[in-house]
Formats: sequence, C-alpha cells, structure tokens
Amino acid sequence: MADSSKLDPIKWTQDGNYKAINWNQVSDEIDKATWEKLTEQFWLDTRIPISNDLDDWRTLDEDHKWVVGHVFGGLTLLDTLQSQDGMAALRKDIRTPHETAVFNNIQFMESVHSKSYSSIFETLNTPGEIDEIFSWSDSEEFLQNKTKKIYTLYHDDGDPLKKKISSVFLETFLFYSGFFTPLYYLGHNKLTNVAEIIKLILRDESVHGTYIGYKFQLAMKELSENKQQELKDWMFNFLYELYDNEEKYVHVLYDQVGWTDQVLTFTRYNANKALMNLGQNPLFPDTEADVNPIVMNGISTGTANHDFFSQVGNGYRLGKLETMSDKDYNIGEPKDQK
Repeated sequence: MADSSKLDPIKWTQDGNYKAINWNQVSDEIDKATWEKLTEQFWLDTRIPISNDLDDWRTLDEDHKWVVGHVFGGLTLLDTLQSQDGMAALRKDIRTPHETAVFNNIQFMESVHSKSYSSIFETLNTPGEIDEIFSWSDSEEFLQNKTKKIYTLYHDDGDPLKKKISSVFLETFLFYSGFFTPLYYLGHNKLTNVAEIIKLILRDESVHGTYIGYKFQLAMKELSENKQQELKDWMFNFLYELYDNEEKYVHVLYDQVGWTDQVLTFTRYNANKALMNLGQNPLFPDTEADVNPIVMNGISTGTANHDFFSQVGNGYRLGKLETMSDKDYNIGEPKDQK
C-alpha cells in the first residue's frame, strides 16, 4: 500500500483503509437529487417500437433519408466518446464519493444512447447503408474535428475544469445540430417513435449538462479572480472555435435539404444554454423566439401518450402497488364480503 498521506481522502481513511460510500451521509444534496432523477427516468431503446415508423420512413426522398441516417451516425460517434472517455475523465476529479456513482450512471446511459442509434439503423436502413453511415462518421472531417478536440481535453489531466467545460459543450451544444432532425419530423407528426428515443436522450442530456455545469461552478468559485478570468477567456475562445467547426459540419449535413440556417440558429441557441449551465452569460443573440417553433415544441420533455402495455413514452407511467392479502385470493366473491 502507498503512503497513506498521498491517498485520495475521498476514497481512503487516514489509516489507509478503503472507504465505502455512505448514502446516509451526503455532503452535497445535488449528488443525491441527481442520482434519484437519473434512476427515476431509466429507459432502454428496446422498449420503443421503432418499426412503427417504417411507413413514414418510406415516404422520405433519398436526400432526407441520407440526412436522418448521417445525423444519427454523428450522434453515435459523440455518445461513444462520452461513454468511453468523457465520464472516465471526469471521475478523476470528483469532489464527493457520491459523484462517482452519478458519473457511473451517466456513463452507462451514454452507452444506452449510443446503442439506441444502432437500433434505429437496424430498423430503417439496409446493412449496406449502415456500413456506409459508420464509415462516414469515422472519417467525416468536421465531425472528427470536434470529436478530437473534446477527446484531447478529456485526456489532459493538467486542467480538470477544462474537461467539465468540454463535457457541457458536448452535452448541451454539439449534440443539438443532430437533434434538430428528429424534432423537426416529430413536429410534422412523422418518425414519432424515433423522436421518442431522442426525447428520452434529451431528457438525460439535460440532467447531465446541468449537473456537470454545477460541479464546474463550485470549482470555478474556488479560483482567484485572475484565474477565473483566464479560464473564462479560454472558455469563450473554445466555444468560438467549436462553433466555427460546427457551422461547417451543419452545411455538410443540411445544405441538400435547405435546413442549414434553421439548424445553425438552433445550435447557437443551445450554445447559449451550455454557457448558462456553466454560470456564464449567453454569447449569441439567438433566443427561443428565433428557433423554429415546431422544433422548440418537440424539445419539450413531456410524456407522450403511449399505450401503457405496448409502448413506453418519455415519462414512464408507474402502476400503484399494494401488498396482497388473503382476501385477494377469494376470486369471484362479492367485494362487500372480502
């Protein structure tokens, strides 16, 4: 065992013994609240009937089918980055033991998100189309640019706060150029089950971005004013850099269907949301009023009216349970005799 004076006090006692996580002693109530929120809204893609969208899918022309497939290809890559590298990087700089548990939950759900896109591909696309989509996502210049920028920061242990900034920018900003497409179709009552998956993902990402932004703000306040200003300057410069690349990426995806300007407005709006998660003022002039109202309506995380037995919406309907008694087995007797 290493010198106990060098051990992480979050994980080890002063005597050099490994600590168990005690959820009855929580130093940051946000950890517990976030854990409960995330576990409460647990979901799996296998419970969404994507095949019900096949009729809508067949009505799309080839250009729009290409956009849908490649949008999800890009999202798959970003969620892969989050599940394989993002949360592992953030776990190195925890403030509380309960934070580790929350990041473990987030990491698992990022894997669920990534797998969900493959479920969509499996339903809507041919094997050849799926291979082409993954080949594209593994090589597309601007998609790879943003992925590599975030990856590099995740593996830079010199500045843990830059990792958090990167994660929030990814969760609350960079994903949204892809989310536009399913939300747009949802607003036109098409691909509603595909959109249901995206709304479930959106609900998760909202919690992830808020939680990580909160942890960033706690650490930011502990810096000197000069250090805070230096980090803020870096943050905004990095956002400009990411947006410049994102603009090019959006052109690649959307020029062929004429949605580029709408998507860029939506992207800037969400860049402002990312900054707000980090405790900063908005940068871009775009507001909710500037975003396509059909898409803004779709971004709501309210419950879809799904049949309880066959489908699961983005707000699970939980049955009320009560303990059975002997009288419950007296089937057929009038109720007043029970």
